[in-house]
Amino acid sequence: MKILLVCAAGMSTSLLVEKMKKAIKPEHGEIIINALPTDQFEESVKDYDVVLLAPQVRHKRGDFEKITKELGIPMEVINPADYGMVRGEKVLNLALKLYKEKQ
Repeated sequence: MKILLVCAAGMSTSLLVEKMKKAIKPEHGEIIINALPTDQFEESVKDYDVVLLAPQVRHKRGDFEKITKELGIPMEVINPADYGMVRGEKVLNLALKLYKEKQ
């Protein structure tokens, strides 16, 4: 499973990505998590199974949803509190839930 976090510059989510990676359990299987800025979304999204938007770029949701729906990739905005508090396990669980619902 590949998870894409989309943020303004690709930097602010790096700490969250690390916390998410630490929350991965063996039963989750192989999970790859990357963070990219919004300007790399269109060229990269097709390579991922789940897309999570950082709260500060939620205004892009409408544009990005047209693409993710066409590709059949679930997308959600990360809860601002979970993002701000860097709750990697909660954000990982959101991605896992979206992925399971897609199956």
